[in-house]
Amino acid sequence: MSDPLLSVRDLRIAFDGIEAVRGVSFDVRPREVLALVGESGAGKSLTARSLLGTAPRGATVSGRILLDGSADLAAARGRRVSLVPQDALSALSPVHPVGDQLAAAVRSVTGVSRREARARAVAALERVGIPDAARRARAYPHEYSGGMRQRAVIAMATLNEPDLVVADEPTTALDAERREQVLRVLGEQREAVGAALLLVTHDLDVVRDHADRVLVMYAGRAAELGTAPAVLDRPRAPYTAGLLASLPQDGPRRRRLPTLPGTPPAPGALPPGCAFAPRCPLATDRCRTEEPEPREADGRLVACHHPDRVPTDATQLFEEEQPV
Repeated sequence: MSDPLLSVRDLRIAFDGIEAVRGVSFDVRPREVLALVGESGAGKSLTARSLLGTAPRGATVSGRILLDGSADLAAARGRRVSLVPQDALSALSPVHPVGDQLAAAVRSVTGVSRREARARAVAALERVGIPDAARRARAYPHEYSGGMRQRAVIAMATLNEPDLVVADEPTTALDAERREQVLRVLGEQREAVGAALLLVTHDLDVVRDHADRVLVMYAGRAAELGTAPAVLDRPRAPYTAGLLASLPQDGPRRRRLPTLPGTPPAPGALPPGCAFAPRCPLATDRCRTEEPEPREADGRLVACHHPDRVPTDATQLFEEEQPV
């Protein structure tokens, strides 16, 4: 197994003393796809953006973040680490042609001539499937379709051949066809430049199809971390099981999907013990008083006092399926 490209240990992100990310640790290896999943508010995007030094104003970030053993991530941003944001339109300047923006990104890192930067920008647009790239490079973002804008942002994120690409919900608000196009382009670019990919998503189907490993987050902490097949086929954290149980299942008869009861707690209103205990059907008095630390269980890390009690069929933990 190769050494980690990125190593994150005990990452904590707080606002006015209230922690929104609480002691998260993980590694990303070269060419690996690690997916961060969880409900809204779990801390996925905060975690990812802290790697680029772009946490929101007022955030206090602590812990250790190393890229190839170095903590100087500011110097790596743009050259070795890049971002694919979920809102491509806001990521592009509305007053400059797309090609000019890509060329500026090239020159900011490499210092090549304007002509060479322009050629690299057009080549990057061609690689992500923008038709007639030389002409489209002269167009403005509002003249691109939504799918084309997302491709252009992927081109910008990969044109300097980074070691790590952070993709923050890159398929949000895209239909199924565009979602698959974007994920295919991301995969092709990852292979082309040899980059690792940190994929922030709430879509477990995307994780199953595209991720090597998955980190499931809940209330700012890691609930489960392991290979995608292990975590998705046999979850050991009740929260992971609840997410999986809520997915539509193949089958001939219609049914009501099981749902996770309740809602995630706010960062400033965490319950004592395990944050998931109020929603968990396996919770005991220990769960309600003692917060579990991540530990090895069945080939992955799980923050749960009772990982062996999670059934193979995740739907058994929550609402029984019923005819509609």
